[in-house]
Amino acid sequence: MTPRRPPRSASADDLLTTLGRLTAQAREGAVLQQARVQLAEALQREMLPASLPSLPGLRTAARYAPARHGLDIGGDWYDGFRLTAGALAFSVGDVQGHDVEAAAFMGQVRIGLRAVAATAGDPGEVLSRANDLLLSVDCDLFATCTFLRFDPETWELQSARAGHVPALWATVDGQYGMVEDEGGLPLGMLPGSAYPVTRRRLAKAGSFVLLTDGVVEGPSFPIDVGLERVARVVRDAAGTDPDELAAEVMKVADSTGHADDAAVLVLAHDEAGHR
Repeated sequence: MTPRRPPRSASADDLLTTLGRLTAQAREGAVLQQARVQLAEALQREMLPASLPSLPGLRTAARYAPARHGLDIGGDWYDGFRLTAGALAFSVGDVQGHDVEAAAFMGQVRIGLRAVAATAGDPGEVLSRANDLLLSVDCDLFATCTFLRFDPETWELQSARAGHVPALWATVDGQYGMVEDEGGLPLGMLPGSAYPVTRRRLAKAGSFVLLTDGVVEGPSFPIDVGLERVARVVRDAAGTDPDELAAEVMKVADSTGHADDAAVLVLAHDEAGHR
């Protein structure tokens, strides 16, 4: 007589049913996560500027790279626009969090900066007023940011920083370093925050670089090491084509194994009086 397989117990049937349900839930979760990533990517693309302003003697370029694994998208931005009397404004920043909500909040911060910059006197006032504006919308997120104002008449660059990584600079004669300013708290944390302004006249030709921490920090990669590496890249390519320099800086982000998104904004300038 051919032996028969013993009937499967009810507990085994229950186990298979549960396994099937969990598999379906996992598949639905993966589809939902992919949809959220695609939405955040679309928001990011639409909210970043299609082009950056420039002037004779001042050339600009920017690069953005999503997180290495494609799951953390939406927090970083760069921007550039014209102000009254021919001045130019630039900003780079990073919103807390990496999801659709962060991408939407990033858009609010970027537009808020543009709105207050139209009437503010200097970058410190821009950040202070933007900080109070963000607090008024009662959102739990905050943002770090560096804001620049370039005056084409005096060839002066004014900058203020809200909890953000320092900017880097270099001149064609080999000098380079970080912008050593005091800075202030991230935007959206404390009412009435102040943001000191650093003023630099671009007396020599060179480059000025803004970036987010995703460029210089990665798993087991200290941020100070990344900043020094980018500083050397900027020194070696000071005053060259800004798009090429932005690409070289972004290679540092690739070398850190960054788990965060990354943004770079480059200003390549002639010396004052020779624009």
